[in-house]
Amino acid sequence: MTDTAVERTLILVKPDGVARNLIGQILARVEAKGYRIVALEQRIADADLLAQHYAEHVGKPFYQPLVDFMSSGPVVAIVAEGHRVIEGFRALAGATDPTRAQPGTIRGDLGRDWGLKVQQNLVHGSDSPESAEREIGLWFSGR
Repeated sequence: MTDTAVERTLILVKPDGVARNLIGQILARVEAKGYRIVALEQRIADADLLAQHYAEHVGKPFYQPLVDFMSSGPVVAIVAEGHRVIEGFRALAGATDPTRAQPGTIRGDLGRDWGLKVQQNLVHGSDSPESAEREIGLWFSGR
């Protein structure tokens, strides 16, 4: 693996994953895939951080329920590093809807169907190198 092939991504273990004591299982899957954890912090996200993180969703019907959920309990923020880690973690996470997520994925194996509360799907992963850079800056600025 060359340095140019290494990416970083932000992974969040959402409040439902923390409440269900799944942090270790999720981290184990990330590490088993061969990615390296380079930063990790548990915190309760405040409204300002979440407004910046989800800025592209302002005005959408799911925005406020998502922000309310993400501020409802502790979140574990992780920076993972590896070859094609952005694409790889999103595949490892599985489909957003845990019921439709394939077995073998985090959401497929560990997720629950909460009806219309699809935001309760255990994890978040950056969707592009640009998003990863922005999100890592938000969650780990000054740390």
